[in-house]
Amino acid sequence: MDFADSLYGLSKKASARVTNIRTEEATKSALVMPFINTLGYNVFDPTEVVPEFTADIGERKGEKVDYAILKDEKPIMLFECKQCGSELTARSATQLQRYFHGVPEVKFGILTDGIRYLFFSDLDRTNVMDSKPFFVIDLMNLEDAAIEELKRFTKPTFDTKDILGTASELKYTREIQALLRSECSSPTKDFVRLLASRVYDRQFTKKAHERFTPIVKGAFLRFINERINETLETAKTLQGTAARKEQSASDAEQGTAPEPERASDRIITTAEELQGYYIVKGALSGSIDLERVVMRDLRSYCSILLDNTNRKPICRLHFNDTERKYLGLFDKGRDEDRIRITKLDEIFNYADRLKATIERYESSKSQLREAIPNTDTHNP
Repeated sequence: MDFADSLYGLSKKASARVTNIRTEEATKSALVMPFINTLGYNVFDPTEVVPEFTADIGERKGEKVDYAILKDEKPIMLFECKQCGSELTARSATQLQRYFHGVPEVKFGILTDGIRYLFFSDLDRTNVMDSKPFFVIDLMNLEDAAIEELKRFTKPTFDTKDILGTASELKYTREIQALLRSECSSPTKDFVRLLASRVYDRQFTKKAHERFTPIVKGAFLRFINERINETLETAKTLQGTAARKEQSASDAEQGTAPEPERASDRIITTAEELQGYYIVKGALSGSIDLERVVMRDLRSYCSILLDNTNRKPICRLHFNDTERKYLGLFDKGRDEDRIRITKLDEIFNYADRLKATIERYESSKSQLREAIPNTDTHNP
């Protein structure tokens, strides 16, 4: 199982547990410890993970941080945990800041409520924890880029210099993205003036500001939409080519002739379909080798198959309709049962049915093997 699949599996478990977690201790045992385990550190091995790690801070002796992650017997990360659902503010990080200063060899402090994990370092002043995190990951809203960044903190790949080399870029990228989101939804006067001055050679009066504010906002949104469409068009071309090759192979396998391609037949694999695919893999985590679970996007739906064969459909994602989404599940007769979903996370609710479908295919394969005579033995 790869790291992304493990993380999606943890996300599923966190979704199921979160409503029953009402204390800080429950947050630690149900959410934080599994998260640390997912990073590859054994929470039951005191040479790797130390709970209630002592950090002497000046005259204050015996200060304890919730968890310290060790490498070569030295702490490399500190975890400060809050009760699930707590607001993670600058005030919440005060205690972690003290611990961080008290353990000078540590370069990473993590503040968490079990769902959101805020990663801090000392990018501005050595041994003084920054007031803002350079990286944040949310188990309820996983993104591929964040998963790849989190992978740097796993036991097999952890390297302090490597992480710090990109931490500043991550920090400022996050802050600039936040500014751009804010300017996109509600452009400030300075931002409007900056852009308008490049195309408007008159005095920038209050009336000009009122005129250009909606223009700037509309242009910003259109620009973003155009970039999204360009990305989808590229993905469509790549996925369409791959899907046609797979479909041709499948048609040849089944003895059917492929349909001629038309311009309207081009296939777009959307971000939601990709996310749905990863959620399905997360739901199947631990029950099968996830390398066998393959996505094949077709014109009318996205098919998720076992062993990349049409004869073993696990489910279908009917996400082409922007108003309604359906998850297609299969019964024993391989008839499809379409279930409407409003959120992609609801796919986790049907994990048992997905696993049952896999079990039927595996059972059929075992029965077929038993039915085939053993040709290595010879009758006298």
